[in-house]
Amino acid sequence: MHASYASHPEHTRGRLHREPESKTRTCFQRDRDRILHAGAFRRLKHKTQVFVAHVGDSYRTRLTHSLEVSQIARSIARQMGLNEDLIETLALAHDLGHTPFGHAGEDALHAAMKNYGGFDHNAQGLRILTQLERRYIHFSGLNMTWETLEGLVKHNGPLLGAGKTLDDLPFAIREYTAQHDLQLDSFASAEAQIAALSDDIAYNNHDIDDGVRVGLLTLEDLQEVAIVGRILHDIEGEFPAIDASLKRHELVRRMISVMIADLVEETQTRIRAHDVKTADDIRSLGQPLAAFSAAMEIQHKELKAFLYERMYRHHTVNRSMSKARHIVRALFDRFFGESDLMPTHWAKRIEAVSNDDGGEAAKARIICDYIAGMTDRFAMEEHNHLFNIADNLA
Repeated sequence: MHASYASHPEHTRGRLHREPESKTRTCFQRDRDRILHAGAFRRLKHKTQVFVAHVGDSYRTRLTHSLEVSQIARSIARQMGLNEDLIETLALAHDLGHTPFGHAGEDALHAAMKNYGGFDHNAQGLRILTQLERRYIHFSGLNMTWETLEGLVKHNGPLLGAGKTLDDLPFAIREYTAQHDLQLDSFASAEAQIAALSDDIAYNNHDIDDGVRVGLLTLEDLQEVAIVGRILHDIEGEFPAIDASLKRHELVRRMISVMIADLVEETQTRIRAHDVKTADDIRSLGQPLAAFSAAMEIQHKELKAFLYERMYRHHTVNRSMSKARHIVRALFDRFFGESDLMPTHWAKRIEAVSNDDGGEAAKARIICDYIAGMTDRFAMEEHNHLFNIADNLA
């Protein structure tokens, strides 16, 4: 039973391109299924979360991370009476626009696209869903519902207002919203806000797991972080003889549970305080509805700062990311100078825009789309084929 403030499929604002409704699935269930069948979703299995995908089979990739976000988000949705299908869709879709090699690849691609509108992984996710995935006869993209697209682009809050205009937004968002108004000056649904915070819960806790497993962090290091140290103290008091591996797993489980409980309690408090009755009440609230408590937010920021300093900026990670930036930038520059080296259908797309006004920017965007869609492994293979002369002449 959905709460009154949930997103109800019967009240959807529809799709850009009209389609007959399914007899067996709601509109949000169809959105979820379209994500699952998308090529961009499959490629997440070989895209970096923190550790480059070829480093080992036990570490998170963008795909496993997305599944974990989905599980956390659905758990919260069930407790709060939100729409599980929409929140699952948003969780599964939230990383579709990521480049190979995670944020290092994104930084390199953004720098390469500096004079052509830049690059933003969230905006690229919108571009994938509305244009680049081509599986239907009558339209490009996956023709998602308004609620899914809104949730994807606004999960961190309004994009307009507070001094921001359309000109400040990434190219892909400006391009799409010119034909489909996503109300960029309002907040998104409760499902979108919860999905965004579920992402935080998932990656912080699972990065602890991966960081300890790979040896960049130790449980002793983590004692420095208040929320982690407190939970480790409790575990050690209850199970003094537990081995390090089980202690790590128990820590991550308890951390996730504590953060979920705090998020649900604070969000429900805000629902009552603001007398929220409908999804549109949430959009017009003027502040986020879903949030951690003030105390948890402080602890959450402390944990993020710790992970940034001790793990994400660790010299071994920095070295991998430096190589990744080099690969992405080298691919872009080579394809921009010699677009006939790209696969035939991509090269033909560039040829089709080369004589248009703004053809250089259009060419850069096509190359950007091609590189952004690569997996870590494929990007490394392409780089080897293009720059290893012995390999090319073999």
